[in-house]
Amino acid sequence: MEAPLGEEAPAVAVAGTDGPSRGEELKASDEAVAFMSSIVHPLLSEPAELQRCVFPDSLVTVSEGGRDLGRFSVTVEFARRAQRPCMLLHAQSQGAIDGSPCGTTVTAYLTTDLEVLEEDYHEYVKLEGHSLDKRCYMMQHNGQMVIDKVTTVGEEVTKERVSYPASVLRGLVTEGSILLLMRLIALRKTVPEHMTFISFDQGLQIIHTTFSELGLKQLEVGGESVGVFGIERIAHSVENSPTTWQCYFLDDGHLASRVQVGSPVTMRLLQLPSQLEKGFEKIPLVWEEDMQMHSNFLDRKEELKAGHASYLRQHPAIRALISDFLQFLLLRKPDDVFQFAREYFLPFASHSPPESSLKASSF
Repeated sequence: MEAPLGEEAPAVAVAGTDGPSRGEELKASDEAVAFMSSIVHPLLSEPAELQRCVFPDSLVTVSEGGRDLGRFSVTVEFARRAQRPCMLLHAQSQGAIDGSPCGTTVTAYLTTDLEVLEEDYHEYVKLEGHSLDKRCYMMQHNGQMVIDKVTTVGEEVTKERVSYPASVLRGLVTEGSILLLMRLIALRKTVPEHMTFISFDQGLQIIHTTFSELGLKQLEVGGESVGVFGIERIAHSVENSPTTWQCYFLDDGHLASRVQVGSPVTMRLLQLPSQLEKGFEKIPLVWEEDMQMHSNFLDRKEELKAGHASYLRQHPAIRALISDFLQFLLLRKPDDVFQFAREYFLPFASHSPPESSLKASSF
């Protein structure tokens, strides 16, 4: 089964580099850069085109035989970051590989012309006796796109960092921005020629990602035959063969179908948004009485406890820091606890990396 979101997820990076020189030679086409620039309206913080993109998508992942393998969802909303308007996109997929849980989560802050300000990508596969967890976080800082990656295989943890000058990343698309980009293309119902962007491959090298038009066709959704518009995306690779995805969208931009060419797995929309909006009687959800949900809750609870305990073992300074703070607090007994805490921890701020506004959810 393909990773539902992580087709171009960074997997390996070279610590302490400014990016491979061969990657820096690649550039996005003028048509791709012009497309991104065309979204912005000089007088509007929420361009009309982007307003039409603010809606959720929810699909199921199925096998060739029609077996339900998982869920895929995307939400898009307007937000603000560092006092500037931007888009917040959150995408999540959850499923199973041969009964083993797997999932991908992407949370991204994008400017209104799809420039990536900040993105957090998380992918995991939990196999019996063996697990894989990959997390990649990128953020613009001081004219650089800084990318931190943590890969955990079993008990082995690898941490890596790369950075690229923002000046070489014009026309960059990432996991988060690609989802919003394709919505915009689908709403315009045309793909300009020579739509070549740049993105990152598995080794965090710069590669080309191209988009082309598949045209119109009929697709059955919720028992109805509807017209959909197709977009093909090809991610080229420095070392491997190109990978191709084909996506079909409804007239209103909702994703109706998505498949990686050669994969037996397909993402499908089960019901038209117009059908869902008709409304159904709401049934109160008592999750404690639902065996599966209650079991998932207990599993997640134990997973969190184990993760927190592991983190504390790996960072013994945390207990010492908290213990010292509490002892000092009880000795001084200040009236304003918040001000006291601020003054106590302020000296540590100079040793911390720039504060991130990204609060991604891990599942």
